[in-house]
Amino acid sequence: MGSNSARHITRLTRDTLALILAGGRGSRLKHLTLWRAKPAVPFGGKFRIIDFPLSNCMNSGIRRVGILTQYKAHSLIKHIQRGWGFLRGELGEFVELLPAQQRIETSWYTGTADAVYQNLDIIRNHDPSYVLVLAGDHVYKMDYGAMLLRHVDSGADATVACVEVPVERADEFGVMAVDEHDGVVGFQEKPKNPQALPGRPDTALASMGIYVFNTKFLYEQLIRDAAMSSSAHDFGKDIIPSIMKSYRVMAYPFRDMVTGKQPYWRDVGTVDALWEANIELIGITPELNLYDEEWPIWTYQEQLPPAKFVFDNDDRRGMAVDSMVSGGCLISGSTIRHSLLFSNVKVRSYCEISDSVIMPDVVVNRHCRLRRALIDKGCQIPEGMVIGENFEEDARRFYVTQQGVVLVTPEMLGQELHHAR
Repeated sequence: MGSNSARHITRLTRDTLALILAGGRGSRLKHLTLWRAKPAVPFGGKFRIIDFPLSNCMNSGIRRVGILTQYKAHSLIKHIQRGWGFLRGELGEFVELLPAQQRIETSWYTGTADAVYQNLDIIRNHDPSYVLVLAGDHVYKMDYGAMLLRHVDSGADATVACVEVPVERADEFGVMAVDEHDGVVGFQEKPKNPQALPGRPDTALASMGIYVFNTKFLYEQLIRDAAMSSSAHDFGKDIIPSIMKSYRVMAYPFRDMVTGKQPYWRDVGTVDALWEANIELIGITPELNLYDEEWPIWTYQEQLPPAKFVFDNDDRRGMAVDSMVSGGCLISGSTIRHSLLFSNVKVRSYCEISDSVIMPDVVVNRHCRLRRALIDKGCQIPEGMVIGENFEEDARRFYVTQQGVVLVTPEMLGQELHHAR
């Protein structure tokens, strides 16, 4: 990329306001979203899901960001205040929390478009040339500057980022049809029978929930949509289908600029998907590289001591093999295999943990065996408990997924924490 293009992207990103939609419950994550919004769910050992779109904004040069919150947002708000307060307001940089506060309507946010509409006065005060609308609940690394450049060069009124997904999973997304110039000619939100790509019956084109709008055009469409009582006030269901015939709506395929391949992108919207995406990180060369110095993932850096492994007897050896172990962990005479331990996990002696994801502040007491488990933050696993070996017994106490992953939360153990975590 030449210096002129780089300067052009710098100007575009400076003229852009990013809005991250972070109000969703994420009900497919079951008990994990009982006390937190989906974007606040921990991921990757020390992050939360929302850190990925936020880091993408910072690394893309977009330093004006609003986060639209609604459902059980306390832990999300606390995370943003602690970890994302480093921008300089006097330089016009900010990460701003925009909770549902009935600014225009007397209702809470009723859809993704309504969430943006109810903050029109705030958007107008920032006076951006472009508005970048982002989902707050996907895990990926993406340069939004390249998408903005394509949006402007194509003369689009709106641009929708898209990825290729297996057609059997496409009913979870907005499914797009495009012409030979990447113009959007069809858009169905979560269709029962998704349309496959021409000549590729096993693949569909899915919206990533990422949109670029020319600001004046966005104002017009949101005001028009708000006046329609029949609308669900949603970008995927209403705004995009209503504009694609009369205006220039372009698709932006999410591809690596060098290889042309589709990069890593995960909708970790189910317990199985969340467990799998975390376990993938343990691999020798995972698709998502958390060690990438050129595209760092930022988060709240809790001050913790290094992980510690104690005891070296034949029957009581503190060790972790083929695993990721975060700061503050203490492995005392137990064996961890092919697992990911988040911050501040304590594993007492004589335990065996394999193929498991252990979220922060968990204590696993002595003589436990955990296999293919996902343990929620703050759980105290009682001494001698066995999880992941007898699914019938597990199903009576916990939540067992279709793929045999056992989700354990404090409430299931009778430990009523009942606070935003």
